Amino acid sequence: MDEEAAAAQSLLFSQVYFVIVQSQSLKLSDAEAVCIVKLAGTGWVNKELQLTKLLVDNGAQEHTLPGPNGRIPLGEITHIISATSDFVEYDDACDALKSVVKPDWVTASVAKGRLANPRSYSPDPRLFFSGLVLCCADIPEGDKDAIMGGVLATGGLYSSSVTKLVTHIVALTMDHEKCQTVSKKDLTCKIVLPHWFDDCLRIGKRLDEDPYTLPNPDIIHMKPGDPVLQTKQIDLQGASSTQPRELPKFLDSKRSNTRRVDVLNGKKVMLCNDLDIGGHLRGTIEELINNSGGTVTNTVHRADMLICQYRESAEYRTASRARKEVGNLAWLYCLITYNSWISPMKRLLYYPVSKRGLPGFDKFRISVSNYTGEARVYLENLAIAAGGAFTKTMKEDNTHLITAHQHSDKCEAAREWNINMVNHLWLEESYAKWQIQTLSNPRYTYFPPRTNLSDVVGQTQIDRHAVEKYFFAPGTIEESEGSEAGRLNAKASEQHDQDTGPRGSSQDLVQDRTRPSDGTPTAPRSKQMNGPVRTPAATRIVVDGKEDNTPSTTSSRGAKDRAAAKLHVQAADIALYEKEKKRIGGVIFGGRRQTSEDAVSNGSRKRSNSKDEGTAQEELGRDKKRPKTNKLPPPAMRLLLTGYKGWEKNGKKEAEDKSRLRDLGVLVTQDPTHCTHLASPSIVRTKKFVCALARAPMVISTEFVDDCLAKDEWRDPEDYILNDAAGEQRMGFKLSEAVSRAKNHRGQLLRGMRVYCTETVKGGFDVYKSIIEANGGKCLLYKGRAGSNAASRAGGEDEDVDAMDTDEPEYLYLISGHMPVEKALWPKFRQLVQGTGKLPRIVCTDWLLNSALRQELHWDEVYELKEGAISNDQ
Repeated sequence: MDEEAAAAQSLLFSQVYFVIVQSQSLKLSDAEAVCIVKLAGTGWVNKELQLTKLLVDNGAQEHTLPGPNGRIPLGEITHIISATSDFVEYDDACDALKSVVKPDWVTASVAKGRLANPRSYSPDPRLFFSGLVLCCADIPEGDKDAIMGGVLATGGLYSSSVTKLVTHIVALTMDHEKCQTVSKKDLTCKIVLPHWFDDCLRIGKRLDEDPYTLPNPDIIHMKPGDPVLQTKQIDLQGASSTQPRELPKFLDSKRSNTRRVDVLNGKKVMLCNDLDIGGHLRGTIEELINNSGGTVTNTVHRADMLICQYRESAEYRTASRARKEVGNLAWLYCLITYNSWISPMKRLLYYPVSKRGLPGFDKFRISVSNYTGEARVYLENLAIAAGGAFTKTMKEDNTHLITAHQHSDKCEAAREWNINMVNHLWLEESYAKWQIQTLSNPRYTYFPPRTNLSDVVGQTQIDRHAVEKYFFAPGTIEESEGSEAGRLNAKASEQHDQDTGPRGSSQDLVQDRTRPSDGTPTAPRSKQMNGPVRTPAATRIVVDGKEDNTPSTTSSRGAKDRAAAKLHVQAADIALYEKEKKRIGGVIFGGRRQTSEDAVSNGSRKRSNSKDEGTAQEELGRDKKRPKTNKLPPPAMRLLLTGYKGWEKNGKKEAEDKSRLRDLGVLVTQDPTHCTHLASPSIVRTKKFVCALARAPMVISTEFVDDCLAKDEWRDPEDYILNDAAGEQRMGFKLSEAVSRAKNHRGQLLRGMRVYCTETVKGGFDVYKSIIEANGGKCLLYKGRAGSNAASRAGGEDEDVDAMDTDEPEYLYLISGHMPVEKALWPKFRQLVQGTGKLPRIVCTDWLLNSALRQELHWDEVYELKEGAISNDQ
């Protein structure tokens, strides 16, 4: 028997007690499929095994449920096998630290010969890299570490070598040996640029890999103006509205005309009165519930599920605090239609809405672009459910444009009218967290190139903690309904339904009377209101004529004892503090380490100190044994390169040199706003040079980079200050003086100014927008749209106060070229500025470039454009 027990303990799943949760993607009949398992120490073996048999044969013990909708006994199991997080006990299982894993976890564990990490096989949709095994090729070490950490944090796995389990390889080119191995062995893994990983992390969703896939990635070869196609359709049928337009349709009725629906088997469902449905429709819905295996109840205390429309009802609060399933009619219809359990929090519009909407959202007027079909209907209804106003056509009074990418007429108009342009994540997460999300978060204003964000619409779930905080926060008598006392109250209320009227205790009724009539949630009551009734203590205020009124000492003696005990405990610290005060220099912030001569004579304190010191020594010993990591120190220089010819058309050399520079303390960045040093062969009018100059960096020669790489050591940047006398003479300014002025401006040369720019200006609108914003101004696209009042709003909220105090006339600038289509806009711009108290100035690009380079507003008549002038660009 001992040998059998030892053999059982040595099996792979000997400590696993599991339950398999059926869903649309995982049914017990599907477990008869062929499982290809690589056993530890053996080759590949084909086995026709059921998932259950594979677990049991390796020592696991199965816990069978009493029925398809039976409750999972969380106290008796260790693992839940499920292909989705859509089952009733999912949140409770996570709170109880039970492992919820996909079926792939079983085969992966058998293949490895050890239990795989459950986190990497979690069905949690927030872990969007779950199931991904990533390997890096020709990527710099710093970037590789960042990618590895991001993959592991979002549910994926990292492999240092190419195996059959690898699903993605991150590479810059196809020349690396790992990429060649994939091509030779015809492995089924995708080779993507690191841009894919960056964009996934920025958005917080797993994006389609096709635009990033080597050898011909669309993000490099396609033009920015080319149309962005939607690659996949998200199933939002039935989840695009809180009020379904038709009754459920049976989807899987191909085999027979009568379909057996059992999704509500054993469930008690309550239909709340706020649904506002007629008697005939209510009867039809009740019949559907009964035909699906459920029963209808009229009390929330008996119900397992509550179907309601709004979050302000007492039934909603009671059911939510008791952790019962709460959803709306759309959610109920979905359950019956698909005959499969779906959490009401999985889709935002499956959950009850608020009557008043999200606070502050009523000020927003929202329009939608580049979303089609159910996705568009879903966003329209979501904006209305949040309390905003939705407009099908966009006008200048719109505040937000929600778009899947930046290529449409609405997007162009939004740029021209200065309307906030965001993706759908801003709307979804504002609604899910019940708090308006800031537009400064780059996740909401980022649009990955060649990616249509409608591919990931509808994946945001309701934040349970947020709705609990704002709508059914604990602390009132209703929350105890799930406790023993609550169950007794519920039972008593059901027995005396005819006599007592509405269910609930007397305190429930008092609480309902004190709430506003519209059902707005009130603040939680204090704990004293929920505790037993006590005799009130006498007032401590002495009343005139009653000086001898002695206050009650019912609780004062206990308070005195506790204070004395606390003072006794703190006496040692007080004594040490008084001694420290007498030292020269006073008390050191944070205190001094207590030595033997400073020790306070307290036996228990000495013992505790000795324990602490012993623990510290143990921790120090453990730290010494820990292997040292190769984490690089913070960079000593953030270098922006422009005009450098050393890496032209050689991406591999560029990656290697950047890695070497990082080891020397030089981080090569592409962000002009965060660079400390700017390297260039000469003074150039590139976007990087002009934008970076606004931050007053140290401007050095690119010889600094060459010497660092050639000698493989840090060089003093002071020895490489850029000296371009010819460039300074040609452009008419001193570079050192420009940097000095930039330090004084602190990136606010154009503070309070709004500069307009035509769309077809030489160099591109985005270039000049970046330069203007780098210098503290605002750049607006001007297309001469009829009825535009953007100029009248330009001198509004953020006008420069210093400029308003001067007697000089104020100007509105339009940066333009000499093309006929641009010249046609000039009269419209002058007409637009009339009546605003400003003067129009139509200028060429040299005005902005020279002003930004000089770091002073420089004016010359040659900058102004007039009809009949000859273009220098032509």
